[in-house]
Amino acid sequence: MKQAIDAAAERFKGVVNRTPLQYNQRLSEKYNASIYLKREDLQIVRSYKLRGAFNKISKLTEAERIKGVVCASAGNHAQGVAYSCKKLGIKGIIFMPGPTPRQKISQTEMFGDGYIEIVLTGDTFDDCQQVALTYCAEQGMTFIHPFDDPDIIEGQGTVGTEIVSDQPDTDVVILPIGGGGLAAGVAAYLRETVPGIQLYGVEPQGAASMKAALAHGAPVMLNEINRFVDGAAVKRIGNLTYQYCSQLLDDVQPIPEGKICTTILELYNKDAIVAEPAGALAIAALDFYQPKIRGKKVVCILSGGNNDIDRMGEIKELSLLYEGLKHYFIVRFPQRPGALKLFVNEVLGPHDDITRFEFIKKTQRERGPALVGIELQKAADYAALIERMRDHRFDFKEVNRDPTLFEYLI
Repeated sequence: MKQAIDAAAERFKGVVNRTPLQYNQRLSEKYNASIYLKREDLQIVRSYKLRGAFNKISKLTEAERIKGVVCASAGNHAQGVAYSCKKLGIKGIIFMPGPTPRQKISQTEMFGDGYIEIVLTGDTFDDCQQVALTYCAEQGMTFIHPFDDPDIIEGQGTVGTEIVSDQPDTDVVILPIGGGGLAAGVAAYLRETVPGIQLYGVEPQGAASMKAALAHGAPVMLNEINRFVDGAAVKRIGNLTYQYCSQLLDDVQPIPEGKICTTILELYNKDAIVAEPAGALAIAALDFYQPKIRGKKVVCILSGGNNDIDRMGEIKELSLLYEGLKHYFIVRFPQRPGALKLFVNEVLGPHDDITRFEFIKKTQRERGPALVGIELQKAADYAALIERMRDHRFDFKEVNRDPTLFEYLI
């Protein structure tokens, strides 16, 4: 595999950027380790996906090039395929899930520059891929798989060649996992070149298809997934990528979506780095590996920076919920004069803010329960807030603790 990955790196020299491996002082001090970020968000299409796509498409025969290519993607693979089609003068049909952020659709159109056509279909990547595969077979075109293909894995593995070149004595690499192409390729290369290196795979908690496969002993289809981490939300890990990752990774850890959101905001506010949810996965995992990485040289692959600014409100909300700073209640106010004033003056702490207030009933609104959102300055303030509500005899229900009610109301 090392020889094939080295050949891929030579093949797309002058097309794919060699991205920087940057030391991050803030994270290094926080975790008492030497933390380096592999900045694939600075790639031409703002993600590593160009590597695998160009490697695969550039190896097509002339007959295959004439017929064109098809792919299914939530965004980043699509951009890599689009750029490659334009660069090589090949027609491409790109299928994307319906909920794909508009920013990624626009970027794909821009990189394709007339050489590609976009078709939006399905609610998830897996739904979209089934439609794409059917179309591809009917038209006799070549399918460019986003991860489960040897040429794709070789291309993504070139990230590993650059890590070894820039930091040959790396102790730990944290690899984001969606379909597993990046993790498989980089892990395969590093296992052959850096003896004793520790390789940790991380995936979204709401789409932990690799963890499920490892528990089952083979890839399995998840019934439901959380699509928030759109670049890594895959219902079923690849067969080939599973074979590599199950043998090469030392550990696989699911990361909560809320923690990923907190990491996105910290990268933006403290490091001026724009990371998409899948791009922040590896950095979000540092908290979960803190004891294992202390005193070591650690590389986190920041896999992409295609984040739609329109999503920042949702990202902030999920972060606050995860950090215990945002809480929702259904409050039934006592039927006595000044109850709302009492709630504001006596129940809320000096640094607590009401961020949402609405009566739930359409009739007799003032006498019905209200949905109240409260943002705290510190998570530790929550216990005192609850105690004050009870002391002042407010009847309330904690919406955050009821997943069904939370999904319905929030």
